[in-house]
Amino acid sequence: MSSSASSPPPPPPPDFPASDRAALPAGWRDSLVRLGADGAMMASIEAAAADHAGPAVPGRVARAEHSLVTVLTPAGPVRAGLTRREQACAGDYVLLSAAEPVVAEVLPRRSHLVRHAAGNRTEPQTLAANMDEVFVTVAADRGVSLGRIERFLALVWESGTIPVVVLTKGDLLAPGAATPLLTRAAGVAPGADVHLVSAITGEGVGDLARRLEPGRTAALIGSSGAGKSSLLNALAGAEVAATTRVRDADGKGRHKTAWRELVVLDQGGAVIDTPGLRGLGMWLDETGLDTAFADLTELALGCRFSDCRHATEPGCAVTAAIEAGTFEARRLESYRKLEREAAYVARKADPRARRAQARAEHAITREGAARARHRPRSS
Repeated sequence: MSSSASSPPPPPPPDFPASDRAALPAGWRDSLVRLGADGAMMASIEAAAADHAGPAVPGRVARAEHSLVTVLTPAGPVRAGLTRREQACAGDYVLLSAAEPVVAEVLPRRSHLVRHAAGNRTEPQTLAANMDEVFVTVAADRGVSLGRIERFLALVWESGTIPVVVLTKGDLLAPGAATPLLTRAAGVAPGADVHLVSAITGEGVGDLARRLEPGRTAALIGSSGAGKSSLLNALAGAEVAATTRVRDADGKGRHKTAWRELVVLDQGGAVIDTPGLRGLGMWLDETGLDTAFADLTELALGCRFSDCRHATEPGCAVTAAIEAGTFEARRLESYRKLEREAAYVARKADPRARRAQARAEHAITREGAARARHRPRSS
C-alpha cells in the first residue's frame, strides 16, 4: 500500500504546544522523515519556523497546480493557496500558516530537476525538487536511444542529484539480449548505476526498492511509454498510478500521468512521479554536461591544447582515442549537440550574452567581407 494526495478531506487542526509562539505541531519529525526529509532539511524547517510569526505547519508538496498546492502534513493532506511571491512544485518542503491554508514559506531546495520549458518561452521549468536520486527510465524492449539517455543524465547531474539508469520491461527482451544492453547503457552513464527491471516479473525491483528508505526521495523521469507508472506500482506494491498500453506502431505511450506528484511508500521512502517527456530541452551549464560526459572530460585533459575542440588540432587525445577504437565518435557528437543547445538557450535567456553573440557574428561577417574586397581577382 502507498499514500498519495487526491481529494484530501479537511484534516483536524494541528496540535501545538500552548506555550510556544513559533511552535511546530507535535510529532512533526516522524511525519517529515516518512515524507522524505533528512536531518539537514528538518534543521532548516526548525530554523524557518523560529522566524515565523506564530505557529506554523510543516509539510511537503505532493502536487502543484497553478496557485494551489496539495501539501502532506502531520495532520494529513491540505489544499493550500500560493501567494504571488511563492512558487512550488512536487517535492518542495513548505511551512503553512496555522491560521489559514496558505503557504507561508517554501524552504530552500537541496536539489531540483530543471528543463527548458516546452514551447517558445525561454524559461526554466522545475520538474521535481529535493530528490536524492533520479531514476531515468528507458524501455528496454524498443530501440534504446543512447543519445536520449545522455540528455537525461546531463540534466540529472545538473540538478545536484545522482542518476540511476533503469531499463524497464526486461521481461520482453529476447534471450541473451540483456547483457549487451546493460553494457551499452553503462558505457554512456559514467558514475551512474544501471539496472534492468521488470514490473511484471518483479526482476530487479527489489534492488531499486532498497535504494528507498525513510528520509530518502527518488524522482522518476523518462519518455512516454517508458514504464514509469508500472515501475511506481511495483515499488509501492499497489496500484497507485494508472497505466496505459503502449502503441505497437511506434512504441510511444500516452501521457497517463498528467501531473507531477509525490507518492509516499508505506515501506519507506518517497517517489516523485512525472509525466512522460517527449521533449527535453537543455537548461544547464557546463557542470551537468561535463559530469555526464566524464570520460570525455578526462580524455580531454590529455590534449596538447587546453582549448582543443577535438577536430583537427594536433595532439588531440580525444581524436586519438576515437581512431584507436577506445572512444566512440558518436559520443563526441552527442556532447557537441548538447553543448550547442545549452549555449543557445543560455544566450536566449541572457540578453547580454545574446548581444555579445550578435556582435561576434557581426564582426565575423565584417571580417569576411573585408577579406573578399581585398582578395586578388583572377584574370
